[in-house]
Amino acid sequence: MRYFLYFSLSLIIAVSCAAMAGPKPVMVQGPLQWTADVEFTHIEQIKLKSGPDAETKRYWYIILSITNNTEKDINFYPNCELMTDTFQIIPAGRNVPKGVFDYIKKRHMGLYPFLEMLDTSGAKILQGEENARDLAIIWPDFDEKAKQISLFASGLSNETKVIELPPMNDSGEPTKVYLRKTLEMDYTISGDPKFRDAQKIKFLGQSWVMR
Repeated sequence: MRYFLYFSLSLIIAVSCAAMAGPKPVMVQGPLQWTADVEFTHIEQIKLKSGPDAETKRYWYIILSITNNTEKDINFYPNCELMTDTFQIIPAGRNVPKGVFDYIKKRHMGLYPFLEMLDTSGAKILQGEENARDLAIIWPDFDEKAKQISLFASGLSNETKVIELPPMNDSGEPTKVYLRKTLEMDYTISGDPKFRDAQKIKFLGQSWVMR
């Protein structure tokens, strides 16, 4: 068990380093590669009562709008994570009751009448603006000590790269890691964590990365 834990930790560190120094998305995609057009709202927080005890909890969300202008229908299996500068990595949708999505959908009904949950959005995206999809990406509250967060959305492109890491076991075989073209959105958080509602979120920028 101890060996397994050490191996897992080593693999996570190695993959993180490789992702930071690894390959970049291509400038001009090949004939079989595609990337959807993406727009998004900036992250914001809400507080709602949820759970059996009706406890007030904080959630964070964005709305991701995806349009397929690739001239072919595309398979769409999204995955989104929130990462803090305190080393938390939180998958979207984890411990998020459906009532939170219902509240967000009602709140944005005017602009996004066909808003979908991330968990139910997999399948295909047909071509054209009339088939654009709007997704609510929701996370539970994260470490209040965090000063910077990054959001990562994958499944928006079929571009992949394979990198080989040094052997992690006695076999001598390199460990292959598959990276996907991923949209990264970066933000800073300022203000006293004790007054979470009043903290300011500043958008730093977006980029495509291999992760």
